Amino acid sequence: MSWTRTVARLFWLWTLLGTLWAWFFPAHFVWFVQKSVPGTELKLVAVGLGVIMLGMGLTLSFRDLSRALAMPRAAVIGVVAQFLIMPFLGWSAATLFGLEDDLKLGLILVSCCPGGTASNVVSYLARANVALSVLMTMFSTLLAILLTPYLTKGYAALAVPIRVDAWGMLLNMLAIVLLPVVAGVLLNRFLGTRGRSVVGEVSPLVSIAVIVLIVGGIVGGNKELIMANFNSLLLAIFLLHLAGFLFGYLWARAFGLGERERRTVSIEVGMQNSGLGATLAKMHFAAQPGAAMVCAISALYHCLIGSVLASFWRTRSPRGCAVPDSDQSGNS
Repeated sequence: MSWTRTVARLFWLWTLLGTLWAWFFPAHFVWFVQKSVPGTELKLVAVGLGVIMLGMGLTLSFRDLSRALAMPRAAVIGVVAQFLIMPFLGWSAATLFGLEDDLKLGLILVSCCPGGTASNVVSYLARANVALSVLMTMFSTLLAILLTPYLTKGYAALAVPIRVDAWGMLLNMLAIVLLPVVAGVLLNRFLGTRGRSVVGEVSPLVSIAVIVLIVGGIVGGNKELIMANFNSLLLAIFLLHLAGFLFGYLWARAFGLGERERRTVSIEVGMQNSGLGATLAKMHFAAQPGAAMVCAISALYHCLIGSVLASFWRTRSPRGCAVPDSDQSGNS
């Protein structure tokens, strides 16, 4: 395994260290979520997320997209769980913990986001089905362009007196999600074998760096708000993701999927694209800073829970697997 893969495997550690760094030295991070690209009105945080999505597209081919459109049974079961279980859990946590309205909005928003690319790394470590994980991440990201804005609007209407501009959110997702992914897929056609290899090595590192900057910037800029809601907020976010992992696994089990696929669905449901949630919160709910803060803390929590779970599963071979774990390594 190359050093880049080793670094990627420790994404939870970089997120944790970045959060601690931002807590004590917030000025080192807040610029990333506050400033724009020089000479333009483009926010750095939106550009950073676009770069992540471009990297995702560069690692995909038209063959991958055709596999997603074929909608194999396990992928369909997993993606349905992604947008059925987590939004309901987010609304439930927002309702039960009595948080302030902007914190409720953040819980709902992050729970309505698609799976994050970090889930692919965790699936590899957990001896899950990595190919299924990549497929679910890609498919849920594309569906999220429509589902995330309208699920957020629907559930938010039940919990908070805050207007959600679903159409505006959809347009921004087209710009920062769909266009970069499509551009990456098109560019992938012109990359040679060497180029694809380099992109596959570098893309996860860039994604980790951007996510750490987003998380650090939001946490560093909201220290007072975090402290004011420390106990209930952290518990609500922790239980949201813990429940996502649990119910994702039980959902896949109920549909008769194998152990490797159960682990995959569990990870994909429990790990959200918190970077996307934080970016959307900064763009659409600037008057509710707690929404972005929840997404930032979410990134830290699902990284830690996913890593612990992967370590547990790593020591337990999936029952009934016909393919040795080593055969998956190329998909990580």
